[in-house]
Amino acid sequence: MDLSAPLAWLIDEAGGSAGADRFLAELGQRLQADGLPLAGGALTLAVPHPIISRRTWLWRAETGAVIEALSFVDGPQSEDGRDWLAELGPVQTNAIGAAFHASAPDRPVLSWAGSRPFDAVEVEKLHRIARFAAAPLAALAARAALTALLEAYLGRRSAARVQAGALRRGTGETIRAALLYADLRGFTALSEATEPAAVIAALDAWFDRVTGAVHAFGGEVLKFIGDGVLAIFPVTGTSAEACTAALESIVAARAGMAHLDAARRTQGLPPLVFGAALHLGEILWGNIGAADRLDFTAIGPAVNLVSRLEGLCRTLGRSVLISGAVASELTAPSRRPLVPLGEHALRGIATPCAVFTLSEA
Repeated sequence: MDLSAPLAWLIDEAGGSAGADRFLAELGQRLQADGLPLAGGALTLAVPHPIISRRTWLWRAETGAVIEALSFVDGPQSEDGRDWLAELGPVQTNAIGAAFHASAPDRPVLSWAGSRPFDAVEVEKLHRIARFAAAPLAALAARAALTALLEAYLGRRSAARVQAGALRRGTGETIRAALLYADLRGFTALSEATEPAAVIAALDAWFDRVTGAVHAFGGEVLKFIGDGVLAIFPVTGTSAEACTAALESIVAARAGMAHLDAARRTQGLPPLVFGAALHLGEILWGNIGAADRLDFTAIGPAVNLVSRLEGLCRTLGRSVLISGAVASELTAPSRRPLVPLGEHALRGIATPCAVFTLSEA
């Protein structure tokens, strides 16, 4: 049997596509070159993710651009891009089934919009494309699932390192980063007097606020430690940019927690009081642990210092403390006003640390 160019590509090369977006764009372009009157296409894959249920990529033939749409676990489910495609022309949809369980609701879906109605021959071509797309899409779906799982448990940057082969104990790199450490105050007492389900709900709400703020400003959450959070903002440009991003994430987290506490008060629940600290320094970022059980995390004196500095929040009666290393990078006029609190000895740290706070903290 003679194979058309798109079918030959699906068999020989498509499984190695860099991602679903590139798969969709290249397949669409090859189908156009083969004479199909395409105005756009959509590809939907299910992903194992805490909040995202399905990812849909949308390709516009006129520009070659691909955009992504997300469906969330607790939100309305998308129509696999069909509404968007319908604005471009008549839509032909195929659920991919050969390499997936036939009755699975999360099978990949491949849809196309025509610049005119597809005739019977063209519809059959698209059916055949869907059948041949099953194998490469199975490979893409497996890689996407692995990426989603690793990112959910490790964070985006750490997941990328692990996927790139950083799997051996002792492998890592020294990087410069702004560090954020935050934890809740009095949470042990709260957990002892509260039902476990309510404790978990409170923890989840707290983590949502602080990690959402970290991610919004380009940071990476490395670890949840009990009710604490350790995050980094790697220096990829200037130290000032990383420190500013870390500081703005704290400001955003405080705003989110204020909103959460207001909601808790209406339910007769106590506020969730927290402390947070920022520091700038070098960390070793990589694998540590036992021979057969590894943790991809950050260690080093800077990590110890930011943890000790956060512990000083209670003593000084402040919710945010900032080391002198960070404060020196936050230059006027763009920085938020900082209040110096003097130098303080930190347990296990040889040199006293210059400490600052926000004027409103």
